[in-house]
Amino acid sequence: MNVLLLAGGLGTRLRPMTENMPKPMAPILNRPWLEHLILHLKEQGVHRFVIALKHHPEKIRNHFGDGRRLGVSIQYAMEDKLLGTAGAIKNAEPLLDEQFIAMNADIVHDIELKPLLDFHRSHGGKVTIGLTEVEDPSAYGVVDQDDTGRILRFVEKPRLDEAPSRRINAGIYVMEKSVLAAIPSDREVSIERETFPLLIRENMGVFGTTIQGYWADMGTKDRYRQVHWDLLNGAGRIRMPGQAQDQGIWIGKGCKIGAGVLLVPPVLIGDHVKIGARAVIGPHVVLGDKCSIGPNVRLSETILWDGCRVNEGAYLNNCIFGYGLELGPRHILHEAVMNRLGVMQA
Repeated sequence: MNVLLLAGGLGTRLRPMTENMPKPMAPILNRPWLEHLILHLKEQGVHRFVIALKHHPEKIRNHFGDGRRLGVSIQYAMEDKLLGTAGAIKNAEPLLDEQFIAMNADIVHDIELKPLLDFHRSHGGKVTIGLTEVEDPSAYGVVDQDDTGRILRFVEKPRLDEAPSRRINAGIYVMEKSVLAAIPSDREVSIERETFPLLIRENMGVFGTTIQGYWADMGTKDRYRQVHWDLLNGAGRIRMPGQAQDQGIWIGKGCKIGAGVLLVPPVLIGDHVKIGARAVIGPHVVLGDKCSIGPNVRLSETILWDGCRVNEGAYLNNCIFGYGLELGPRHILHEAVMNRLGVMQA
């Protein structure tokens, strides 16, 4: 059984961070999320992957190649135009096994596949949808199921008091390849609004089961931050890089930390980071590899990707900086989200 990772979306809600990269390549804990995901699935016995590409496909191809570096095999299904979830699965059809798993590659999770596969093989249907429960389902497509787990319908964005459940599509599917005959070729097809309702009407057997473990959509800037804060605070089982120092502080190799620096947990510091004297870092700060932080800098609730430089006396709160950005001395920024090269001078 192989796994299809759907990585072709434009990531518009996470712009400007995703202007020049596919959303699944955005770093989570200083490593592209897609790499975390592949390694997590490899630990569960998956060694063959297909990645559906559209937006900046070269960023994924150049990073992963044929997968050998990670000890897996990777093939690619390129979309010439946006095809939607079902259309992307159809486009990858020649590369898929008779039974396969498809998942949205921009969902951060640490789920176990075995319970999902066991349930799929027990009911004899053609599709199993991994479901997750949310507090307020009114912004989602909510599933209505019978006692066996068979999905009867999707209810789009119901009022809370009218929702048939709190269970929504988690973007993880076990599918029999035969159902792909129901998906039209070479056009955009929504899996929730078109494919699944068709399969339900034709009694093909669409079932759902609740997944266990951490699950989060990183699709907006606020959610991207929240995923980091969740993981820094111990949610999920995604591996934290670096060496644990004190409780809630992880520091990579080759770092130089100046006199009087205060680290306020939780804080993750990448490899070869320099922090100047009397800087205050934290709480909820992630510094990418080779970042340089000047003296008397104050960082809180902030994520800096690799290679950023923050000069003396600057203060950043609730910010996200893309690769290689530089901030001039004594700047004060709150809720800035930046992915432009250049220096902001005092």
